[in-house]
Amino acid sequence: MLLGLGLLYVGAVLVLNGLWLLGKIEDREIIVVNVVSGVVTLAISLFWAFNAQADAGSIKGAALTLLFTATYFWVAYNRITKVDGRGLGWFSLFVAITVAPVAIQSLQGADSSISLWMGWNWVGWGLLWFCYFLLLTMKQPILRFTGAFTVLIGIVTGWVPGVSLLQGWLQP
Repeated sequence: MLLGLGLLYVGAVLVLNGLWLLGKIEDREIIVVNVVSGVVTLAISLFWAFNAQADAGSIKGAALTLLFTATYFWVAYNRITKVDGRGLGWFSLFVAITVAPVAIQSLQGADSSISLWMGWNWVGWGLLWFCYFLLLTMKQPILRFTGAFTVLIGIVTGWVPGVSLLQGWLQP
């Protein structure tokens, strides 16, 4: 159930951040969903890493989820302080490089439809973080593409599967 909870908020924040990039939401308004999603993913990560049954797999899941957490808090911070986002762009490159082998390993080791789906999620998330690097640090003119891609990735990798897991329509 924690995966469904986390994915629901990943979906929400990505869809709304995409709409914000497309100019549909004001800078200050986007702070709320980023902070809430950051708190949710932080709580899930701390539980996965430090509960009595924590193991290598749950700690790896926590470490990877904290990459999302840091991103959401950083987006909120940038909106509060009105900085240009270059630091977040460099962090996004770090994350994109970090999750590339995770995506490859996930796809190579996929033994079920859910594990295959997770592998493709990592591909999508890695590409999205790379888009943020290109947009924020390299100042490439891909704002509209990145906004639309963020909405799409939010729906496909977060919102729909999160709701499906929480409703019991999809089993982890």
